[in-house]
Amino acid sequence: MRFGTFMFAGDQTMGIADLARATEERGFESLWVPEHTHIPTSRRSPYRLGGELPSEYYHLLDPFVALGMAAAVTSRILLGTAICLVIERDPITLAKEVASLDYVSGGRFQFGIGGGWNREEMENHGTDPTKRWTVLRERIEAMKQIWTNDAAEYHGQYVNFDPIWQWPKPIQKPHPPIWVGGDGTGTLPRVVRYGDGWFPNVFGKDPSLLGNRIKELDQLAAEAGRGRIPVTAFGVSPRAGKSVLERYLEMGVERTIFWLPPADADSTLPLMDDLAKQVESLT
Repeated sequence: MRFGTFMFAGDQTMGIADLARATEERGFESLWVPEHTHIPTSRRSPYRLGGELPSEYYHLLDPFVALGMAAAVTSRILLGTAICLVIERDPITLAKEVASLDYVSGGRFQFGIGGGWNREEMENHGTDPTKRWTVLRERIEAMKQIWTNDAAEYHGQYVNFDPIWQWPKPIQKPHPPIWVGGDGTGTLPRVVRYGDGWFPNVFGKDPSLLGNRIKELDQLAAEAGRGRIPVTAFGVSPRAGKSVLERYLEMGVERTIFWLPPADADSTLPLMDDLAKQVESLT
C-alpha cells in the first residue's frame, strides 16, 4: 500500500513548497490539496461535520498554482487534487491546466474530481446543483477528447464545441488518472463509467464500511467488462493507528492519504515524522 499526505494548504498554514519537500523527504508517495474557489457568506449549505465551517475552507490556495509550486521543488512524489471542483471550471481551460501541470511535473499529476457539497458555491459559478453530475460527466468526457485527439470536439447538453487544437498533451497516456470522489448511491456507477479509480473520503467514518463498497465496486466493474478499479482512501486520520491501516490493506485499498491539520511547520513536521514511522512499520 502507498501513502500520501493532504492539507488545506493556504495563507494560514505551512507553506506549500515546504510541505511538498517534507512529504518527499519523509518517503511519502504523494501530496494532495483541495479546492474551494470561495465560500459564500450565506452559509445555506451545512458543513458536513456539523457546526461552523472552519476558516481554512476560504483561505485555500488555488490547487493548480499550489501543485505547480510543489512540482518545482520536488522530483518524485505524485501531486493530486482532492478534489478538483470540475463543475466550477470551464472544461477547455481546465483541460489546459491539467495537461500543463502533468507536463511540467514530468507526468506526476493525479486528477481527483468531485461534484462538491456547497450548493451556493456552485450556483455562483452558474452550475445548477441538481444538474451537477451530468455537467461533471460531460466536462470529463470533453477533456478526455482534448487530451487524446489532435483536433478535439464534443457535443453534449452542457458542453459543446466544434474541433479545436490544444497543446501540450499530458505526459501520462491517455491522460492523468481520474479519481472519482464521493460515497453516495450514485458514486460507484460514475467511477465505472468515466473514472480510473475511486476516491472515497473516509474522514471520521468507520473503516469497516468501506469493505462492502469495494466489493460492490468490484462487481460493477466486472459487469462492465473492466478489470479491478483501484481505491484510494482519502482523509485517513493521522491518529488512526497501525490496526486501521492494516484493515484498509486487507480490504484491498491501494493508497491511503493522511489528513494533516491545517497548521504551521512547527506543528506539522513532528506529526509527519510520526506518520513516516508508522508507514515504515507497514512496508
